[in-house]
Amino acid sequence: MAGHSKWANIQHRKGRQDAKRSKLFSKLSKEITVAAKMGAPDPEFNPRLRLAIQAAKAQSVPKDNIERAIKKSTSADEANFEEIRYEGFGPEGVGVIVEVLTDNRNRAASEVRTGFSKNGGNLGETGSVAFMFDRVGAIEYPADKGDEETILEAAIDAGAEDVESAEDGHTIYTAADMLAEVATALEAVFGEATGAKLIWKPQNTVPVTGDKVATMLKLMDALDDCDDVQDVYANFDISDDDLAQHAP
Repeated sequence: MAGHSKWANIQHRKGRQDAKRSKLFSKLSKEITVAAKMGAPDPEFNPRLRLAIQAAKAQSVPKDNIERAIKKSTSADEANFEEIRYEGFGPEGVGVIVEVLTDNRNRAASEVRTGFSKNGGNLGETGSVAFMFDRVGAIEYPADKGDEETILEAAIDAGAEDVESAEDGHTIYTAADMLAEVATALEAVFGEATGAKLIWKPQNTVPVTGDKVATMLKLMDALDDCDDVQDVYANFDISDDDLAQHAP
């Protein structure tokens, strides 16, 4: 496994505790507010909001938090968030994409630049990394929803492009503009997904081994911990043996 799925699995395995959970709730709520503000506050007429709510429910965000985040979108006092993408490099030339939602561009740029420079990476120019990734939809289901063949058949019928199945679950990939449609079709078959959003999927991966493993994971953690950062993607590949031996 590589890229976003490997990082998601590492985060899950590390059992990120209360502070991390609070930060995750905040990120999910911010996405709901922005989605509602950019479109209709009714998820029936706003695919981005529908997916944001689905992602929040999958992480057990309370219903009250979700409703409060939607209401914030109509508040005159609510900050205007800007979506920004930063690109940079980690150990071994690994490409890293950082997605930000911020009400202060200067603060966000400073935090992201510091995250790179203090953890073995460096910030690059816009476009220096994105060409190594594809912008696609990703829908995630746990392994107990069905075997690989069952998931694949349903995904194809729903209009998906590809499926990756592993011991811990299934990831269904879609064209970016088909994410909401495919997610809705699969929900009718398997119920709510554990995740459904647009991601940056690596076209190829860069192996990271030895001591560089800890450096790579520290970089990802530092960027992910920035208050304005919503998601971090990278095209690294780490073996389970290296992960067990060198992960911090």
